[in-house]
Amino acid sequence: MTILETIIIAIVQGLTEFLPVSSTGHMILTQALLGVESNAFVKMFTVNIQFGTILAVVVLYWKRFFKINSCTIFDKQAVQTDASAMEKMKVYGSRFLYKYDFYWKLFIAFLPAAFIGFLFSDVIDSMLESVFVVGVMLFLGGILMLFVDKWFNKPSENQEMDWKRALKIGFFQCIAMIPGVSRSMATIVGGMTTKLTRKNAAEFSFFLAVPTMAAATGYTLAKFISDEGLQYFTGNYLGTLMLGNVVAFAVGMAAIKFFISFLTKYGFKAFGWYRIIVGGLILILLWQGVDLSIM
Repeated sequence: MTILETIIIAIVQGLTEFLPVSSTGHMILTQALLGVESNAFVKMFTVNIQFGTILAVVVLYWKRFFKINSCTIFDKQAVQTDASAMEKMKVYGSRFLYKYDFYWKLFIAFLPAAFIGFLFSDVIDSMLESVFVVGVMLFLGGILMLFVDKWFNKPSENQEMDWKRALKIGFFQCIAMIPGVSRSMATIVGGMTTKLTRKNAAEFSFFLAVPTMAAATGYTLAKFISDEGLQYFTGNYLGTLMLGNVVAFAVGMAAIKFFISFLTKYGFKAFGWYRIIVGGLILILLWQGVDLSIM
């Protein structure tokens, strides 16, 4: 890939990963329009630059990910004899549990995709070979998004993320294993079905992206090294990977900020129409005999 192609693909990745428009579909169109050869390195590159977008979430929400609550260690005998010390212990203990409760909820939400992805990895890979599936799911998902706000935008007063909400969102994330669905769309809609606000559902979707995309990136990278060795991690290839991740990180930061603001004010309808247009374009190009394969 040239430097320009690297930057363009990374921009598309950063823009579309957190928007409910399917990064897979946009990667297909981008690579086809640029005429980028689909070799082993390019396939690995398009997955690896997700690391940049993962880092964007962690940086923007670092206080959520690395919040450290102060805990005081009390003398055992003093705690047993001092009622006020006992009360302090309860307070600090609850703060300690709250800190790790965040990671526990992410782990619960991550489990369904990890389990199903491991069991059906071959089936998922075979679906990725079907650009027709991507186009159809983009189109149908766009129609669904025209009605999401009407059907599910009924938030409850309780916005606390409990394990039941996390698990339900995790199962919705599994739907995104069908290429063209969009992980962001599936998890945000899943959150809204549990009566989360659009903003809270979107933020949890971003948080859940970190372990999910980290696992996918790590697995793909390990498999690539196993198959191809380390020949692509020197010279220009390594520079291409680094450039792609830097661009994806910067664009991902901007995309997250834009999406939260836009979603809170206007909802999903605009994204629905956009998906219909892109999905329809893919299906038309396929009907015209244009080769859009990236596998």
